[in-house]
Amino acid sequence: MNHESPVLALCSHLALLSLMAVGGGVIMVAPEVQHYVVNGRHWMLNEQFAAAYAIAQATPGPNLLFISLVGWLVAGWFGAVAATVSIILPSTLLTFALIKLRSRQAGNTIVKALQDAFAPISIGLLGATALIFSRASNVDWRADLLTLASALIVLKTRLNPVLLIAAGAIAAVVHLI
Repeated sequence: MNHESPVLALCSHLALLSLMAVGGGVIMVAPEVQHYVVNGRHWMLNEQFAAAYAIAQATPGPNLLFISLVGWLVAGWFGAVAATVSIILPSTLLTFALIKLRSRQAGNTIVKALQDAFAPISIGLLGATALIFSRASNVDWRADLLTLASALIVLKTRLNPVLLIAAGAIAAVVHLI
């Protein structure tokens, strides 16, 4: 019988994911966190995860606040603190080490190749995050269409995204979605 602590399991997983989030990309590991706590461990429902993410994004502060809420939903206040430390500490230490290495090896081809590799990885993880959250929150094809249209508008124009959020809210209030 396996009696592994949920806090230990969550923190170990988050510490490993943290290493993918060097330089502030914690938000990009959201799909894997969602998969782990919702699909893998069944500690929460998809809707709870999406709500924790939305609440964290609506509050002032760093994007990684959703990790604290996930920890809290899994194991209360201790889980929140442990999860937060687990996601911050490894990536912070790795970032400091890489900054030190980069300053010493600025012209090195391996360092340059690593820098170039982070862009497509980040784009892929960001796309996965968008897909996970659109699946969790979009209720039908109209919501999918609104999500796609909003993404295209953000990418192709300089329109303030807050206006698109307001348009989405209005669409929901008048029952278009």
